[in-house]
Amino acid sequence: MKIAQVAPLIESVPPKLYGGTERVVSYLTEELGKQGHEVTLFATGDSVTSAELVACCPRALRHAPELGDPMGWHLVQMEMLLRRAHEFDMIHFHNDYLHFPMSRGMGTPHITTLHGRLDLPQLPAVYRMFPEVPVVSISNAHRAPLPDLNWRATIYHGFPETCMQLEDGEPEYLAFLGRISPEKRADRAIEIAVRANLPLVIAAKVDAADKEYFDEEISPRLDHPLVRFIGEVGDAEKRELFRKAHALLFPIDWPEPFGLAMVEAMGCGVPVIAFPCGSVPEIVEHGRTGYIVSSVSDAVAAVKALPAIRRDDCREVFRQRFTAARMAAEYVREYERLIHPDPPRLGDRELSRAGLSPQ
Repeated sequence: MKIAQVAPLIESVPPKLYGGTERVVSYLTEELGKQGHEVTLFATGDSVTSAELVACCPRALRHAPELGDPMGWHLVQMEMLLRRAHEFDMIHFHNDYLHFPMSRGMGTPHITTLHGRLDLPQLPAVYRMFPEVPVVSISNAHRAPLPDLNWRATIYHGFPETCMQLEDGEPEYLAFLGRISPEKRADRAIEIAVRANLPLVIAAKVDAADKEYFDEEISPRLDHPLVRFIGEVGDAEKRELFRKAHALLFPIDWPEPFGLAMVEAMGCGVPVIAFPCGSVPEIVEHGRTGYIVSSVSDAVAAVKALPAIRRDDCREVFRQRFTAARMAAEYVREYERLIHPDPPRLGDRELSRAGLSPQ
């Protein structure tokens, strides 16, 4: 099958450090190639892939303010794709709804994975205009704000099995991984660690939009002797972070669509302590791969109960549910369903008109 993968241009594929969507696009692209498909990746020029790379801008836009408005580059990307759309059996979009008007007249089967939150005020109006566009959710909870879209499937993200390993190491601290923003609640993570009297390592990026929040709400809390902030980290640093982690703290306060950090932790055998928002109850198996808690006090109690969680179980659940091979196979199934849709089933009236007897 000839497949186009269309990535956002904010980060490279894969991202050098933080970046969820682009990381998933990379894992999917590489795994589809391993499974024998011919893949073309429309992404930034500094992306690294075994697929054919179509460079739609010189480099990741988050790191290149001199390139100007990202929207202009995304329009360039759409035109570059449109000129080659006839070459593909399937086009897989990962950039929200920018392509929706174009896709109506494209002629090539396509699907869109929605990666972001769906409770934003403009989205109902947008999706009402394009009810036929086939979309994929990344958790069942992800669909809640817009249940009536043309949902084709829920497909959980997956990692290569070799990407995350069960690491040997004596646990020393709790970990917080991701992004500093109000909804990620690093402040809760700090409170949990302090009340549990355990060190906390915070590995997180700070976007420009969240700089004021970081300066006012998080930075003053970093003076505590139990708290260490190490900033944004890449894959190698993540594995080292998890090697000595008692658990990943995931005390979110928003409808998380998926939560890659939870799977990254489990892949390294590290349990997760998370609040029950968005996808969390679908990802964390309470009592087996971590604990789902409803308050800081419950989280502190969960920290004390961590010895009951087996690291081998966390790794095994990762292998069963969250591999790139499983993710790619599920996407291929949806591609095939769109390329070769089942013929509509005739009702009794249509069968009678055709001179056939209903079965």
